[in-house]
Amino acid sequence: MFHTSNHAPSHTIHALELGRMGNFIYVIHDHATNRAAVVDPAWDVPSILATATQHGLRITDILLTHSHFDHINGVEALLNASDAQLHLLRAEAAFWDRYLDLPTLHDGGDRIQLGDTDIEILHTPGHTPGSACYRVGDQVLTGDTLFVFGCGRCDLRGGNPEQMFQSLRRLSERLPSDTIVRPGHNYGITPTSTMLEQIAGNPFLHFDHSPEFVEYRMHLHDREEPYRPEQRPHQHPH
Repeated sequence: MFHTSNHAPSHTIHALELGRMGNFIYVIHDHATNRAAVVDPAWDVPSILATATQHGLRITDILLTHSHFDHINGVEALLNASDAQLHLLRAEAAFWDRYLDLPTLHDGGDRIQLGDTDIEILHTPGHTPGSACYRVGDQVLTGDTLFVFGCGRCDLRGGNPEQMFQSLRRLSERLPSDTIVRPGHNYGITPTSTMLEQIAGNPFLHFDHSPEFVEYRMHLHDREEPYRPEQRPHQHPH
């Protein structure tokens, strides 16, 4: 499945849904230079390369939201097929503990310049210690941190539900309400959403305190895909 959106004059984001886990692989296309950055290459590198060829793009960068197999199993093939530079957060490289040929390591708040397209790196730990979101204009690529009406698991190695609570809180407080959310998996009723819709309908954004979030994320959450919006529960005064 293939989706394309154009929300800013400097770039287009092409989305490919690939693999048995509904992964979204994103190709950020800078109009000024026809450079491309691929986010989380996995499952079907020939389809990624075909997308680049179709639009006359040169893949110069690979951005990782995190290091789980379903998001990185195409990295080596794409590196072999291009002259791309690999980018990931320093915290994720330490967690991954795998040598790759001179990746560019970043900290949260760093920026990557793809031609005229500015990409801001947000450190959003919780799913893994070095999970990242990439903010591109009025869109944010959220990996396995924020799904459409869901969020990433915290029970795998490196997961931390308290950190996930803080990461989701920062996203909801910092990003404008009209920001387009582009998740790492197609788990919701729509492939994209807005922060406004997520704040209103994503149950993981309805908690004001970490302990309640942790209890829900780790023990009570039993919703089935596709995730749908849920109303915020009424807050009763103590």
